[in-house]
Amino acid sequence: MKPNSPTSRRRWQVVSTAGKALLGLMLAGALVGLLVLGMAVTRLWSDLPPLDKVTHYAPQQPLIVYTADGVPIGHFGAERRQFVPIGEIPMLLQGAVLAIEDTRFERHLGVDPLGIVRALLANLGGGMRQGASTITQQVARNFFLSSSRTLERKLKEALLALQIEQQLSKPQILELYMNQIYLGQRAYGFAAASQTYFGKPMSALSLAEAALLAGLPQNPSYANPITNLARARARQALVLARMEKVGLITSAERAAAAAETLAIRLPTHTEVHAEYLAEMARQAVVARFGETANTQGYKVYTSVRAADQQAAYAAVRATVLDHERRQPWRGPEAREALPFLRDAALARAATQALRDHQDDSDLRLAIVTGTSARSVSVQLATGETLEITAAGLVRVRDALLPDAPADLALGRGAVIRLEQHGGVWTIAQWPQVQSAFVALEPGSGRVRALVGGFDFTRSPFNRATQAWRQAGSSIKPFLYSAVLERGIMPDTVVHDAPLSTATDSAITGWQPRNADGRYDGPLTVRQGLVRSKNLVSLRLLQHIGVDVAREWMHRYGFDAERLPDNLTLALGSGTTTPLQLARAYAVLANTGHETTPFFIERITDAQGLVVYQPPPLPPPDASSPTIPARNVFVVNAMLQDVTRHGGTAALAQRVLQRSDLYGKTGTTNDAVDAWFAGFQPGLVAVAWVGHDAPRSLGEQASGSTLALPIWIAFMDKALAGVPEAPPPAPPTDVVRFDGEWRYGEWVLGGAVERIGFDEPAPEPPPDPVDPPESGA
Repeated sequence: MKPNSPTSRRRWQVVSTAGKALLGLMLAGALVGLLVLGMAVTRLWSDLPPLDKVTHYAPQQPLIVYTADGVPIGHFGAERRQFVPIGEIPMLLQGAVLAIEDTRFERHLGVDPLGIVRALLANLGGGMRQGASTITQQVARNFFLSSSRTLERKLKEALLALQIEQQLSKPQILELYMNQIYLGQRAYGFAAASQTYFGKPMSALSLAEAALLAGLPQNPSYANPITNLARARARQALVLARMEKVGLITSAERAAAAAETLAIRLPTHTEVHAEYLAEMARQAVVARFGETANTQGYKVYTSVRAADQQAAYAAVRATVLDHERRQPWRGPEAREALPFLRDAALARAATQALRDHQDDSDLRLAIVTGTSARSVSVQLATGETLEITAAGLVRVRDALLPDAPADLALGRGAVIRLEQHGGVWTIAQWPQVQSAFVALEPGSGRVRALVGGFDFTRSPFNRATQAWRQAGSSIKPFLYSAVLERGIMPDTVVHDAPLSTATDSAITGWQPRNADGRYDGPLTVRQGLVRSKNLVSLRLLQHIGVDVAREWMHRYGFDAERLPDNLTLALGSGTTTPLQLARAYAVLANTGHETTPFFIERITDAQGLVVYQPPPLPPPDASSPTIPARNVFVVNAMLQDVTRHGGTAALAQRVLQRSDLYGKTGTTNDAVDAWFAGFQPGLVAVAWVGHDAPRSLGEQASGSTLALPIWIAFMDKALAGVPEAPPPAPPTDVVRFDGEWRYGEWVLGGAVERIGFDEPAPEPPPDPVDPPESGA
């Protein structure tokens, strides 16, 4: 057929007509689509929310608690966020974010048509799915919309982005984005993420670290460097490549950053453990500003010092763990069903099995993956695998035997604890014993360190402030203070011998005894305190009367209603808390003046304005101390001998090599509570060890073996570089007589010379009755 024949022309006319019709239909469809889109836009435009959330940005910011030297010790609130103005966000980090998220941010009007086309082509080409949302669109979505993938949501996102661009400048939009975006681990914004993942401010980030953070917004769960560092590094590499492509970095800088080893901060890492004190601060802020205080960005600056607090925490942990190592094996914490898999599949199953158990920096969480008579294979919660052998199995050898009791047996799937002790991985267990510690400045009352228990997460009960426990012999200095006001001097001689059964009719059959089981006959008051002789204390209390002693001890801050109205008061059956006992010893350290402990230095709002600061303390009135200066001087002169000359706390002097230490041990009946309380003139500290449900700590347990090591370990750190305080000058009405201190009016006579030598001989002891009683 000829091209120009009539038949050919007719066919061309038919095709042309059909094409025009099709084109017309397409144009009509497009017009209808545009009309529908216009109508939808018109409807959606009227439904858009007001922009107040972004134009008047007021982010939820956590309540943060700091040490006195600026170390964060507590974050409260659902979101970890620290608002940082755009001018303070490093340009390197800003560039990294824009390179990977929105390279045309400075040129588009909120929606980027080129970005839409690029993402569409990439998605149609079957490669990795790409989003086309600009930074502004992400801001719109984060503040106003859900993350659902619907056409209506995308249209609203675009419309809101256009509105936001009309209302805010580019720096303001980027500021919103970098402070609001979720980046995993409860961290919102790059400032919080920098602290969460690297433990440093944004200004200290390296290029490698900034690139890793910039890669998180797309999917912080998928590329979380804590749970999957490989994915995070892959995303980081993409960010670095984009930064090089847009000219922010050179190829050499890219290569160096890609090769940099990253030190990711694990969730178990805490720079300073002060969880109990942080909770005290949170409660104080909520009490003052209301329940919304957790989200208003308040900052609480406490009186604790980071180094002191960490020293206290380490001392408590070391002593509790050392005590626990001497306890028998109690069996695994839990048992999980662990499939018989190998290699990577086993590792994943083990990690999954441990997901609901809490790891710890000292007692590492692990699951047993295999056992033999001589070894135990385990996987840590962090994924490492270990083989425990020899010395690491000493505690659990019997648990590996075929006939081991079911509750003690150590088999596949057992959830256990490991610790590195002496450089060897050892099977351990979570301790049952608890401990508390508090240190404060006697002059100002500032709390320098406070530990309320072994682990706050497992037990938030604050034993430093809330646990009322029998004080044992740690309360004796205050009884000795009382007897000084009744003419009993340090050289008064007291009979250290068993008491008559008729000494206290309120306690039938009571036969008090000395902790060491010995009776030394005539002892001076000073010797009785240094050796912590119970019978000397009882005779002193008997001499002055229980009511007199209770009233005097109340002056030191003890609750009178918690002090017994019988002779057991002399042995420490009254109850106190570590903080209250520290306050009492602070009176001795503060020349008789009362001390009011406090732990909050100031509170600021989100803008940094001070909204609370305790009023300054008035200077002490030298003319009217709570306890007379001469009384405190003589008590301290006796108390100092407890830390030397073979006293129950002589270890303190030998280890610390200081002459300005004062203190007293305390051990209650059957070693239920172990105490040490003491001070250096500038610092008071009290340590307690015991079980929450009172029971014996063991036959060899005492204040000297459990509480004193905590006190020494803390003081060794806290007093480093602090010069020894010179011996205090005696008050004018205290005189040295015949080698001992006496009140001036009793130098020539009139003081009580002897106590307890005219009592009837005691009857043979009946079956023992054990009311609260004190040890050394």
